[in-house]
Amino acid sequence: MSFTVTRRGLLIGAAAGGGLLVAFALGRHHSSPPLEPGRDEVAFDAWIKIASDGVVTVAVPQLEMGQGVTTILPQVVAFELGADWRQIAVEPAPVSGAYANLPLAAEWAPLWMPLASGLADEADDVLVRRFAEAQRFIATADGTSLAAFELPCREAAASARAMLAMAAADRWDVAWEECEAANGFILHEKKRLSFAELARAAAEQSPPDPPPLRTETAAELPSDMGSEAEIAYPRLDLPAKVDGSYLFAGDVRLPGMVFAAIRHGPLDEAELTRFDASAAKGLRGLVGVVKGKRWLAAVGESWWIAEQALARMAPRFRVERPVSSIAIEQALDTALRHADAERIAETGDVDGAMPKPTMAARYDVAPALHATLETASATARLRDGKLELWLAAQAPEQARRAVAEALDLSEREVILYPMAAGGSFDRRLEHDHAIEVALIAREIGRPVQLIWSRWQEHLAGRPRTPVAALLTARALPDGTITAWRSRIACPPTAREFGERLFGNRTSWSAIDAVEGEGDAMALAGGFPPYAIGNVVLEHVPVTLRLPTARMRGNAHGYTAFFTESFIDELATRHRREPLSYRMQMLGGDLRLAQCLQHAARLADWGGGVEQSGQGLACHRIGEGRIAAIATANRTESGVRVSKIDVAVDIGRIVNLDIARQQIEGGLLFGLGLALGCSADYARGVPSPARYGELGLPALADVPEIGVEFIRSDAQPIDPGELGVAVVAPAVANALFSATGLRFRRLPLLSGMI
Repeated sequence: MSFTVTRRGLLIGAAAGGGLLVAFALGRHHSSPPLEPGRDEVAFDAWIKIASDGVVTVAVPQLEMGQGVTTILPQVVAFELGADWRQIAVEPAPVSGAYANLPLAAEWAPLWMPLASGLADEADDVLVRRFAEAQRFIATADGTSLAAFELPCREAAASARAMLAMAAADRWDVAWEECEAANGFILHEKKRLSFAELARAAAEQSPPDPPPLRTETAAELPSDMGSEAEIAYPRLDLPAKVDGSYLFAGDVRLPGMVFAAIRHGPLDEAELTRFDASAAKGLRGLVGVVKGKRWLAAVGESWWIAEQALARMAPRFRVERPVSSIAIEQALDTALRHADAERIAETGDVDGAMPKPTMAARYDVAPALHATLETASATARLRDGKLELWLAAQAPEQARRAVAEALDLSEREVILYPMAAGGSFDRRLEHDHAIEVALIAREIGRPVQLIWSRWQEHLAGRPRTPVAALLTARALPDGTITAWRSRIACPPTAREFGERLFGNRTSWSAIDAVEGEGDAMALAGGFPPYAIGNVVLEHVPVTLRLPTARMRGNAHGYTAFFTESFIDELATRHRREPLSYRMQMLGGDLRLAQCLQHAARLADWGGGVEQSGQGLACHRIGEGRIAAIATANRTESGVRVSKIDVAVDIGRIVNLDIARQQIEGGLLFGLGLALGCSADYARGVPSPARYGELGLPALADVPEIGVEFIRSDAQPIDPGELGVAVVAPAVANALFSATGLRFRRLPLLSGMI
């Protein structure tokens, strides 16, 4: 079956349509319009197309990986435009500087401009714009989609609405400012014309400058009905995902396509030394074998045939410096105890205020695997000197450039068709599989789809970094904290990732390039939110032979665990009630204090007394705030987390249903990290080979979840990371309440004191 990309091929509301090209670009002009209309369509700016049947197609320059971005941005357009939600369609935007993600470029300035990142730390900095537009940087990460694209979407929709009103006003001989837009029509008194009737004439109008934005923005208020509240803007991708017609990277089918399986060597810098090619001879359906320096691929008429061929050939690899958990833990421990640290952030004078701490605690974090539902998948076709690539990529332009370099092609000769991802958790910021499938397609001479097995995903994937932390504090007899030090040992994992993404380095070269460097991004969220006069956050950079990567929640997934566990231990030491202890120190963050109060009410907080089984934690990421209370119960089979209640402040909520999904999904992902997802390494090989060996909570283990959103007029915040960060400390504190044992290692239950 052939695969065809159409404007309705991925997502659509309720309508369908067809044909004609009239292009028009608004605002800053680019060399060519990035959004191409199809038959019977007209384009407005880089964001909107309107068809002759009234379907409004919205371009989305972010990877849909379950977070709902292909609903959120179209909702912003529909509200500002006055469109009918039932006639909204979506298509992935082409890679273009018109869709530059400026907030993320500013946030990641230490990665692409490490020597002078202070000159590019704001989204409106000239250097940020030049970099992001020239590099076509449209990466999907760190919950920046709304911050980056809400205003451009609104401006494009407001301009299109004005142009439609102008076209209608010309017919009615009235002032266009007197016309209104609602439900896909332009209205004036009792007259109305549909967007479909006006689109062609509207495209000939000159848009007003500045665009006439509505006074109200897309927003939904929290409802007392919780998850039972009416959904005003249902997800556009949901129907196709339910009936199975939604296309992910592994669903691509091309004429004459064959399938590849692959074997990688252990981490890191493994080299393929031998394999028995004769063992696969005669295997029916085997198309060929492709040998890389560090991998071996088999290609067959089905993936299963290719996988069987690899099993027969039994490839073997040599590793000069194999990774082991023992070596990792020794390196972290030695660095934490003896190595010099770089001060990442500080306030007051910790050295003077804490000549000797009154309390100290050590915390450890094991490497964690992403465990995406869809493993690495990509399809490549090389013909007429051009490579076509079907790929789910969070950083599509960087993937495209890496593939072009690997095949010695120009960037213009690599065409990337963006596909949706079956989960990512930042895993799709890496693109090794894209390079591999391109090389395989070149050697085989046919379209090839490569899918990593679950075992290869574990073996060749890069985990979230292991960490060791020592937290010390000096407190008065009543528990008042006068000084606090967080000393955290881990690789400069964010900088390492940046060398791979922007420098196209190998994993071992990236490790060497950042050796000994401090990394503020690797300690994000490590500065406590409490009013403590003297605080210092220190990074002890450690060089490991284990390549590490970003993961949903990133550093917040462990720094929140350190801080909130230590705060709970301080409260216990000084016989202070955990909630009031935190509240006393949150005078400088009233939004976080309000989250704590709401969570306590939602969970019927009982004071965290011994054997209550309740534990709490709070955290902030940027302007987002969350507080959680977990409830753990003793059962015949052990201790089980039965309930998690959270109160969340994410500013203005654009889509309440998706916000709830993101919080609930983040909590469950965080629970998986708290209880499993870890890997032990021996000779570069991780211990879990299968999905079932990751220790993830099964459906029967999922606790009851209560979510309460707090009304806020602050700027909207993506909630996808918040839930991840707060779960582990809340559960750890609940386990202490239920058992009297302190758990200071992630995953929990793997270590206790």
